[in-house]
Amino acid sequence: MASASRKHNLTGVFPQRKKATVASGKDKRFDKSSGAYDDVPVGGASLGGGSAQPAALITSRGGKQDLSGDYDEIESTLRQFDMNMAYGPCLGITRMERWERATRLGLSPPSNVRDMIVNLEASQDCLWEGRV
Repeated sequence: MASASRKHNLTGVFPQRKKATVASGKDKRFDKSSGAYDDVPVGGASLGGGSAQPAALITSRGGKQDLSGDYDEIESTLRQFDMNMAYGPCLGITRMERWERATRLGLSPPSNVRDMIVNLEASQDCLWEGRV
């Protein structure tokens, strides 16, 4: 009996919240100038835009979409070289120029990366070229 009266007394101390309604995919915002609520789609990114969707990744090789995410061992090694900041920044120069610069600076880049770039006709552009 005491717990029921205690529960009743606490409602005066802690304000009650309204129960959430079922989300209909729209949010209501109050417009102060007109004094009315506007229905706004939830997640709308811009004027008249629906849901914001990330753009597909595009490679620097002819603008083809890079959706597979699967790379061979050579491309994976070259991407690791691009992401390793021990050899300096990679934007604005080709992979070969970056490898040569790292050699001149005494940073000892992997020789297999040079062989991959020269012999296997791999992409000269770094991983971030055209994306940043």
